Amino acid sequence: MSKVVLVLSGGGAKALAHAGAFRALEQAELIPSQIFATSMGAVVGAALAAGIPFDQVRRRAMGIRRKDVAPLDPLALLMGLFARSLFPAAALRRAIAVLVPRTSFQSLRIPLTVTATDLDSGELLLLGREQGEFELADALYGSCALPLYFPPLETNGRRLGDGGLRAVLPIGPALERVKDADLFVAVDVGPGFDERGGPSANGDQPEPPDAPVPARLPRVVRMHGEAMRIMMAEQTQRALADWPKDGPRLVYVRAVAEREATFAVDRIQEYVEMGYQATKKALG
Repeated sequence: MSKVVLVLSGGGAKALAHAGAFRALEQAELIPSQIFATSMGAVVGAALAAGIPFDQVRRRAMGIRRKDVAPLDPLALLMGLFARSLFPAAALRRAIAVLVPRTSFQSLRIPLTVTATDLDSGELLLLGREQGEFELADALYGSCALPLYFPPLETNGRRLGDGGLRAVLPIGPALERVKDADLFVAVDVGPGFDERGGPSANGDQPEPPDAPVPARLPRVVRMHGEAMRIMMAEQTQRALADWPKDGPRLVYVRAVAEREATFAVDRIQEYVEMGYQATKKALG
């Protein structure tokens, strides 16, 4: 039997494509023996690792509305550029709780490693059952806490933020941790230079009519997103290029390539299907 490691990227609402990818792996009888995941990919990965059936993960996700996960904090409006974050931590924590049952790393059916970034040292942290330092719910929140949008997780004298700041598709850390795997499946819904949608190069003209229409965003938030997109896209490009030629087989699945869809929770069903179809195609 093949030992399969599943690697799930961050990507906000697009990360529900990971549920579809997992379903395709199940049908191919390639059940992961371990999952490495970042940001919302870690949340979806935790739900799947806990043994929640695919259909139930999809139904739970479809019950989340944009205002549930990203309600504008009135205090942020008052403080403007001096605000700590645009959205309150409690909203994201509630959304995570909808998808992931109250459980622990130790109780998950499939071992899960979650990435987060120490915002002071810049260190990439790998959180899981071996460390025992973080509760699962805290690790998931910290992995998703992208600066500007959500406040960091503050615990044990550390400030943790989104794992995507260091490894939005953590195939490198996964390979370092699991030396004896036969197959790595990396499902990517994060930023990339192949993305459609969003503003054109000059920032003023819209994309073609068939491109997804982005939500209206303040210019400063849009520019922050542009900087993050470039940084994370380059990260992923480098990680794929660095995969050893004599290493285990790597199946790379580019499930969704859309810009400014982080909070597009109204498209979850579509993303699930995209993940399913892209993974089936990649597996051949």
